[in-house]
Amino acid sequence: MTAGAPRPGSNRRSFLATGAALGAAAATQLLPSASAVAQAPRTAARTVAEPRLRTDPFTLGVASGDPLPDGVVLWTRLAPDPLAGGGMQDRAVSVRWELATDARFRRVERSGEAAARAEFGHSVHVDVRGLRPDRVYWYRFRAQGHVSPVGRTRTAPHPTALGSLRIALASCQNWEAGYFTPYADMLRQDPDFVLFVGDYIYENKPTPTAVRVHEGADEPCTLTQYRNRYAQYRSDPRLAAMHAAAPWVVTFDDHEVDNDYAGQVPQDPDKQPHDAFVDRIAAAYRAYYEHMPVRAAQVPDGPHVQMYRRLDFGRLARLNVLDTRQFRSDQATTQDGAEDPSTTMLGAAQKRWLLDGLHSSPARWNLIASQIMLAETDLQVGEGKLWYYDAWDGYQVERNALLGELQKVRNPVVLTGDRHLTMVSDLKRDFADPSSAVVGAEFVGTSVTSGGDSDYAAFDAEWNPRKADNPHWKLIDTHRGYHLFDVDRDGVDAQVRVVSTVVSPDATASTLQALRVEDGRPGVRLV
Repeated sequence: MTAGAPRPGSNRRSFLATGAALGAAAATQLLPSASAVAQAPRTAARTVAEPRLRTDPFTLGVASGDPLPDGVVLWTRLAPDPLAGGGMQDRAVSVRWELATDARFRRVERSGEAAARAEFGHSVHVDVRGLRPDRVYWYRFRAQGHVSPVGRTRTAPHPTALGSLRIALASCQNWEAGYFTPYADMLRQDPDFVLFVGDYIYENKPTPTAVRVHEGADEPCTLTQYRNRYAQYRSDPRLAAMHAAAPWVVTFDDHEVDNDYAGQVPQDPDKQPHDAFVDRIAAAYRAYYEHMPVRAAQVPDGPHVQMYRRLDFGRLARLNVLDTRQFRSDQATTQDGAEDPSTTMLGAAQKRWLLDGLHSSPARWNLIASQIMLAETDLQVGEGKLWYYDAWDGYQVERNALLGELQKVRNPVVLTGDRHLTMVSDLKRDFADPSSAVVGAEFVGTSVTSGGDSDYAAFDAEWNPRKADNPHWKLIDTHRGYHLFDVDRDGVDAQVRVVSTVVSPDATASTLQALRVEDGRPGVRLV
């Protein structure tokens, strides 16, 4: 393992105005508890119609997301008492926002007023437009006599640009499993955006012996309970710092609602009646929207929300963000069930949308953000197959058809979470045929904390015997961390960034393995 993670082409864009050092200081100081970072400028806000709150309402920090060439979403939520529903009165509050080209806000480029409405937990989502492509901006909010921490964001490249892009892939951050130490290293790597592919919160009830104990007394089911759970997670200073340092592109998996739910079917239907579970889904989706930097198109309609969407980064990369929970059939429990042609992962509309976007793409790289693993996992050592049914393995017919379509797409790369492991694979046209063509590459990112610090010897004893039955696996590992990608016209350079521990607040980070995908050559190789 190498300790450093040098950034290829790190000087490809210069930070104009104040310079990188001032920008980093302004972007990374978010919460009073965040240590070892400089305090961003905070000036007193004028009191207008709203009375001054005695307690700072910006306890959950700031965030940005879903960057476009001319715009980005800015987010915050007013919550002076974050673990008690937020602590705001049941009325709308006017919030002033500012976006500037410098960290000290001497050159404010856009500003305005937004309403923090009680029905949305006093969250604020500002869809700023009219910005310049591929530019760094700083932003902040003012409300009721208080000023938020300062955040840094950036817009997507110009639609015709073919430059470079740095992406951090993260997933699966269980509060109880440990501290979010990978984000401290991610912050130093300065990604252009963070792609988070699910399990932002965990819904399990508090465990008294956990490294950090969940708030509440049981699993969240109501809107207030989900709000409190998100507020607890947002209080982590490393997560808060990373949210304020770069835009995020997010989607959910199962734990944002209920473990292994499928469509409107819970994990344990004998214990959760249908109508009650639908109400729980609606509460979970509402709380998710309230805490994520997403656009108005992602406002939930009861137990439904439009999460699959597409973002272009010039002509370099197209990112297709999937939703593999809302439209899927219930999980199979047998091999025959996994091969049932009537089952679906995506649903008909999302499948058409994905294929249309892939086949019409002008991009050099076609990225797919999939919450769950596309490549095969054969758990059976020796003859026969034993699949992991919650992943794409449980939906064989639709998965195999998608692999056939990927063979017609330029440079498909799938970016995945869920497994709490690093699993990097070649995508095969037919996993049943060892001589089948390679059609793409998949990076299953490890977890931020879920699974805790691993027993590496036990992992090797369990998984090494399976490698012969899964020759498409290029790398499998159980360290906690994230994946870092540098994308340019010639290739994708990936680093598996891992941390020494998540059971204490401080950790050292290193590169476990470097990998590369070459333009025009499907598959991935170790470097």
